[in-house]
Amino acid sequence: MLRFKFLASVVPLLAAAVFARAEIGSVSHPCIALGETTVELTPLFWTAGVHVAFTDDPARATVRVQITDDADTADFTVVDGLGSEPDSCQANPSTRLVSIAAQPVDGGQVIYLSSEGPADYRIYVRSKTFSQREAAALIVGARGGQRHLQAASL
Repeated sequence: MLRFKFLASVVPLLAAAVFARAEIGSVSHPCIALGETTVELTPLFWTAGVHVAFTDDPARATVRVQITDDADTADFTVVDGLGSEPDSCQANPSTRLVSIAAQPVDGGQVIYLSSEGPADYRIYVRSKTFSQREAAALIVGARGGQRHLQAASL
């Protein structure tokens, strides 16, 4: 009888675990394809090779990203619904995983996101699937945090 009670209590837990794993595995994460490389955001901190954090203090930033209202002046543009390739972000051996950390990580980039001022990158985002923070994290992660423009300390 004890075995039956144990089995009866374990089966629902196993079913819940299988269901949760299927849900986690099916969630898509924002990603971009750059040539042969795919850059994808991951919530799994330990799997990411690149870690970025955000700050509200421009003095603490290592990279400045400006949000622009003009796609023509942007270095990186994200717009939904323009016939993008659905398979362009499939995982492959050259996929670079980026995580957004709550606090700066040693060697990780710290992003100051604003709509004005000097910037290393300029982004234009009109998306239902990407937030401005996610787009900034992807472009900084794709470039490995290397500054794109002149130094932003003006």
